[in-house]
Amino acid sequence: MEVNNQKTGIGKEVMGLMKTNIREYMMYIALVVIMAFFTWKTNGGFIQARNISNLINQAGYVAVLAIGMTLILILRHIDLSVGYVAGFCGAVAAILMTKFGMSEWIAIPIVLGVGLIIGLYQGLLVTKVGVPAFVTTLAGMFIFRGLLNLTLQNTGTIIVPNAGFNALSNGYIPDLPFGTEIHVLTLIIGAIAVILTIISEVKIRKNKIKYNFKTTSKTVFGFKLLFLSTIVMIISHVLANYSGIPWTAVIVGVVLLIYNYTLNKTRLGRYIYGIGGNEQAAELSGVNVKGVTLFAFCSMSVLAALAGVLYTSRLQSATPTAGLGFELDAIASSYIGGVAVSGGIGRVTNTIIGTLVIMSLTNGMNLMGVDISYQYVVKGIIFVIAVAFDVRTRSKGR
Repeated sequence: MEVNNQKTGIGKEVMGLMKTNIREYMMYIALVVIMAFFTWKTNGGFIQARNISNLINQAGYVAVLAIGMTLILILRHIDLSVGYVAGFCGAVAAILMTKFGMSEWIAIPIVLGVGLIIGLYQGLLVTKVGVPAFVTTLAGMFIFRGLLNLTLQNTGTIIVPNAGFNALSNGYIPDLPFGTEIHVLTLIIGAIAVILTIISEVKIRKNKIKYNFKTTSKTVFGFKLLFLSTIVMIISHVLANYSGIPWTAVIVGVVLLIYNYTLNKTRLGRYIYGIGGNEQAAELSGVNVKGVTLFAFCSMSVLAALAGVLYTSRLQSATPTAGLGFELDAIASSYIGGVAVSGGIGRVTNTIIGTLVIMSLTNGMNLMGVDISYQYVVKGIIFVIAVAFDVRTRSKGR
């Protein structure tokens, strides 16, 4: 009887967690369902090591854009220019390396600086002049689309020959000297990630207990750690059986760690959430609302420049069509990842899951040979469902 009661108690606890955290868990469920569906429809092709590695490289530039967009949306603004800012900055990088013969290690910092200048320009229009972000960035979309076309009108597509630059979105971290057919360093990194995840989760749990916050039972907590560890090791094993961890994953991982720390561990992060929740109250509390907003737009444009570098590296060329629809994927990734339509709520870690949902749909439908027109329809439907679900669950929560 005690065993049955324990099982019943655990079942009730799990169901309670699902109900109270349904918005956060739903994106994970959606990702698993999408991956399982495409694995089935492609006879296992979707889950093969080569395709998973390709999916990571494809998702890199969108993930970087979505991380920056998360901050903008939390503040209840929007940036529609990021797609063509990325395309323009990618073209600038290509020109610096081909026409001026610059090393990629000089060209990339210059391009990031260009992104910062663009962010300052748009951020000042919003914060100092008072032009709404929607209007400012819509104008920016037109401006940088025009500049992209002007930049490439004489040359057309520019092929980038720099091997180091092209490796950013096509290369993989090197293995240890004594590596075998399996990428040993990838497995070691996976094991380290598991250890760090367990340490972090245990620390969070201890702090909750210390301050008498509600937490899960030891059994449910143990299952959670086992689930997370299993997922990390499966992904590590899949990548290790191909070429290892892509450099794209390393770059996105570094950006994610920086922004996750900023939002959760710094005063700036608290200000961003505070302004998104109630701008007037934040201003009355002494928060420099304009300064924080300016930072968010500068940050967004720098990440757009980085996304442009990753996309150009992925194609190994700069094209006049670069940037088309990037902003839509970034916005959709953020909202699917749980950013509230009303602002003030969102996590960059969840945004990455939203990105994987969007890019898994694209990747899977490409493998199935689905026409691009239908792909847009499907992604639009998924986006509407995600936002409608968020709005409904939040209104019920009130």
